[in-house]
Amino acid sequence: MNARDTLNALLDNDIIPIINENDAVATAEIKVGDNDNLSALVAILANADQLYLLTDQQGLFDSDPRANPEAKLIPVVDKITEHTRAIAGGSVSGLGTGGMSTKITAADIATRFGIETIIAPGGQADVIVALAKGDAIGTKFVATSHTLQRRKQWLFAAPKAGRVTVDDGAAQAILHEHSSLLPAGIVAVEGRFARGEAVQVCTAAGKNIAIGMACYNSDALNVIKGHKSNDITALLGYEYGHVAIHRDDMVVLD
Repeated sequence: MNARDTLNALLDNDIIPIINENDAVATAEIKVGDNDNLSALVAILANADQLYLLTDQQGLFDSDPRANPEAKLIPVVDKITEHTRAIAGGSVSGLGTGGMSTKITAADIATRFGIETIIAPGGQADVIVALAKGDAIGTKFVATSHTLQRRKQWLFAAPKAGRVTVDDGAAQAILHEHSSLLPAGIVAVEGRFARGEAVQVCTAAGKNIAIGMACYNSDALNVIKGHKSNDITALLGYEYGHVAIHRDDMVVLD
């Protein structure tokens, strides 16, 4: 959550984060191995909709274009199979630790988390802008599942570390307005839990209406409950955002 908050804070300030694995200083214990797979992990962390993997080729071909001039570009891959991995082969350019095969592995990771992935030519002018506009460039890998569904599965399965009771206004906002839970809407906090643990959200009548991942621990929520979001820093001396539970980290039960 701290890493995701850092990314969100940078983006909120119109700063583009650049994340790179430093091969010279990374130890074996923390080494990802290549920036393709690192980018897939960051895409998951950032809840990204798409991942672009830029290379010196037009995309994934049905055979090695270096050896076969008749090789054809594959525009869409619905499912990554052993055949897909086989035609990817080894490193294309020989530069760095990545190659087409690592891009396929990264695409497999990202698409399993609901992130559409595109392998595209990095040398093409304005390629990122074109991809963002939806232009058909390179090879698109279709997402095999929805990120929200995976989060729902985790939240349902995770042990509930506590309970947050909300007022009627907050309950209506959660149930009918697709809103996050703000500190002002909290009337009681039960249990002791850390930031990032799953908690139940219930009405004053005791009805469970949602499960969510707490942005603040139980001690902090007890301090800021009933207060406006603008008061968080003054009350705590720090802040992790203006919500108690973000809508993206919440499953509504009713």
